[in-house]
Amino acid sequence: MEKREKVHCLVLFYPSQGHINPLLQFSKRLQHKGLKVTFITTRSVLKTMQGGGGGGEQSPSSFSSIALETISDGYDEGGASQAESIEAYLDRFREIGSQTLAELIEEISGSGHPADCLVYDSCMSWALDVAKRVGIAGAAFFTFSCAVTNIYSLVQNGLLKVPLNPGSEILQPGLPPLQPSDTPSFVYVSGSYPAFFKLILDQFSNLDKADWVLCNTFHELEQEAVDWMAKFWPLRTIGPTIPSMYMDKRHEDNWEYGLSLLKPNSDACMKWLNVKPKGSVAYVSFGSVAVIGEDQMEELGLGLRRSKSYFLWVVREKEAAKLPKGFVEETSEKGLVVSWCPQLEVLAHEAVGCFVTHCGWNSTLEGLSLGVPMVAVPQWTDQSTNARFIMDVWKTGLKAQADKKGIVRGEEIAHCVREILDGERGKEIRKNTSKWKALAKNAVDEGGSSDKNIDEFIAKLVPI
Repeated sequence: MEKREKVHCLVLFYPSQGHINPLLQFSKRLQHKGLKVTFITTRSVLKTMQGGGGGGEQSPSSFSSIALETISDGYDEGGASQAESIEAYLDRFREIGSQTLAELIEEISGSGHPADCLVYDSCMSWALDVAKRVGIAGAAFFTFSCAVTNIYSLVQNGLLKVPLNPGSEILQPGLPPLQPSDTPSFVYVSGSYPAFFKLILDQFSNLDKADWVLCNTFHELEQEAVDWMAKFWPLRTIGPTIPSMYMDKRHEDNWEYGLSLLKPNSDACMKWLNVKPKGSVAYVSFGSVAVIGEDQMEELGLGLRRSKSYFLWVVREKEAAKLPKGFVEETSEKGLVVSWCPQLEVLAHEAVGCFVTHCGWNSTLEGLSLGVPMVAVPQWTDQSTNARFIMDVWKTGLKAQADKKGIVRGEEIAHCVREILDGERGKEIRKNTSKWKALAKNAVDEGGSSDKNIDEFIAKLVPI
């Protein structure tokens, strides 16, 4: 039998920006190491890429040389926005996605370069069932931290009972002592977003059948959680999945993720930053999904004013109407408000001195890996857990404390920003961010912990 030229890996992501970025970057790492990679998206996301909204001017070939194929989520014209509810969307995605994924793998198998492995976003546990049915290896890819994955698995296994007792401390292997409010919102706020909570817990329904469990973190960052979870699953840390030119610089063409569903105001952001003093700017962004209430938006604006610091604030177009009236014009000497920006490029800019963030896992990893101190303002899902680690475990930032109504007031925002940019605690935080920046780079560089894990993953795929 003629020896195949390359191992062929399929990579399937959940259609959301926060899931696209790490899986696409991991795909590039695999390709640079000699694998053939096919990235799989939904037809509705492809339409967005080609001009149906969002980024608008991207074509499938513009983000990399990785092959791109599509499956259906059952709503090809508009994705989840077409569905009557998120429950209806997820149910139909499971049904139609399973069917069209199996058809795609069969089609690829007949093309002369059959697939050897499916790396699937852990949120789509049904994809592993498809991989096993068609006879290829399956690797779950978790897009949040090992600590958060550990918490969810404890809930799934009945070792952490929901609803939590508000006054009890959580003491579990692999985790520091946690207050209930430090856990993900799906756990702490019982009954919130039931469809998403079910999706999260379903990740573990068939995980024992996975050949690998890959996590977008690095061993040094979460050693206790990683070592504990590795006792139960074939867990490997392969992150941080950040473009190489911001990390190990081994791949000169790898400056960006390359597939944005939102169009960044790149020129405006970088020109504005270029004339600001080193370490003087507070960069504020709450990601691609978080919805900020009007009261909180007003307090954010108030806090940025009171900090008297320069600020670059990302407010998505759908959120812009919540900005305080006249705010943009009145603060134009100190601030710039944009609808989206090239976040990696901004965080790497020497003018940026702190990152006011919702603490999504991608943003948290980017802040850590680029050495930017953070002001943590968590909103939902895993963000409260990430915020706890930012402040108390990694000591790379401050958590802005919310009041009894759950709103972080302007004075608290201003205090945290000033403390990081100009205060004594800021000096210590900057030392810690420098340490974690170096450790993150080392993890993905040649011979680092994550690099070795990727090599091990590839070696087990290569036919003898």
